[in-house]
Amino acid sequence: MNFGKADRKAVQRTQLCKFSVVLVGIVVAIPALAQAPPDQIWNRLASGNRRFMDGKYESRNLIARRKELAKTQNPRVAVLSCADSRVPPELVFGEGLGDLFVVRSAGESADPLAVGSLEYAIEHLGTVVIVVMGHQSCGAVKAACSGGKAASPNLEAVVAPIATSCTNVDKNKPDTFDLAARDHVHSVAHELLTKSVILKKAADEGKLTIIEAYYSLDTGEVTKLR
Repeated sequence: MNFGKADRKAVQRTQLCKFSVVLVGIVVAIPALAQAPPDQIWNRLASGNRRFMDGKYESRNLIARRKELAKTQNPRVAVLSCADSRVPPELVFGEGLGDLFVVRSAGESADPLAVGSLEYAIEHLGTVVIVVMGHQSCGAVKAACSGGKAASPNLEAVVAPIATSCTNVDKNKPDTFDLAARDHVHSVAHELLTKSVILKKAADEGKLTIIEAYYSLDTGEVTKLR
């Protein structure tokens, strides 16, 4: 079928309108996702965790995503977690490049470096949720609850913040270490607000939500504690 000049222009206008609608839809969707409430953000993390548990991963164009993030980042979620090699937050939550601002140290304590890093995420990157995540069979917790003398001042700095949680649980129970690890997560979440004016202000203004979580090495599941 042959189209006249007027017909071709009409087709081009129709195609342009369709493209504009799609483009507007994309632009509108991005802020909507960026402004997602904390519950919705957690649901996304939980969905990613279920994929991780099932051994399923979302296909991602890592090259395109890397280029997209070369000059900017906007992670809505920060994760304060243990440095244990078996607990990588990005994998555990099924996330990719630029999705999580991760702060890790043995025992995930609220030391100045960790708190300062999280303050940076809140102040400059637009982060609105902090997940404090402990885990099953944490070596730092076991070391702290054993009561033994640390081999160096640096190792003492790792176990000292956890010691109080060891005294808060019944040491005669078989799951003492896991109970202490969970208690430590709660203590750290509380300390983030008592040690940081920036985080406390953001939380009071409804701009920050802190979620306490616990990761099971046995199942791969992340449980929301508070």
